[in-house]
Amino acid sequence: MEDRVSISISEGVADVRLVRADKMNALDQAMFEALVAATERLSKDKSVRAVVLSGEGRAFCAGLDMGRFAAMKEKGGNGIPGGENRDLTKRTHGQANFPQQAVWGWRQLPVPVIAAVHGVAFGGGFQLSLGADMRFLSADARMSIMEIKWGLVPDMAGTPILASLVRDDILRDLTYTGRIFSAQEAMAYGLATRICDDPRASALEVAREIAGKSPDAIRAAKRMLNNLSIDPGPALLAESVEQQKLIGSTNQTEAVRANLEKRAPKFAD
Repeated sequence: MEDRVSISISEGVADVRLVRADKMNALDQAMFEALVAATERLSKDKSVRAVVLSGEGRAFCAGLDMGRFAAMKEKGGNGIPGGENRDLTKRTHGQANFPQQAVWGWRQLPVPVIAAVHGVAFGGGFQLSLGADMRFLSADARMSIMEIKWGLVPDMAGTPILASLVRDDILRDLTYTGRIFSAQEAMAYGLATRICDDPRASALEVAREIAGKSPDAIRAAKRMLNNLSIDPGPALLAESVEQQKLIGSTNQTEAVRANLEKRAPKFAD
């Protein structure tokens, strides 16, 4: 886990860092496993009162590792986190499957989580930021629901969270187009909590403030606020059902090949 995600805990604040900086913290199998393991570890640590999630290097998280898309080009479903034979509709973590738990696990933590986002948060990396209670962005941060570029849909627990954050038409625009949007747009859409000169420093400052409050009240507040959301179960399952049908299909494979070969796609009707 340490070669993908590092955790240091001081005065009740867990400083969680994605440390695959040479790959812009892209999501490979080891990163998925490390993220799930991190949430499992933190959920059991009663000393943790707040969490800051950030990425080392040039980006928060660039999304799914390019090696997985290369595998999709050649073998279709081999890009599924966990192996080509993984059934995405199988619930492995309560209402979530394994890839979803890499995001949903942060939402489930009993204490507040702040994502400090700089550089890019694309695709799965954007969804990872959604698992946090709050998102602090650098002024030059860029985001995208980029799955459509690869002939896919967002399937890492992003849709039930997004439905509670942004207008329906904005969500459809971002999902259908996959366009990259700025920190300022993210703030206007309801996807950014603050824009900061140094998101990680600001997030740690707020996390320390939260850690100084009654832990019983903070945990109760998170339970209460989580219960305001609609039941995520049907949305999480719908993500998996739709994604499973797309992965390895003719048009999805063509989308991947066209992007990797830097040409216009030729989709079948």
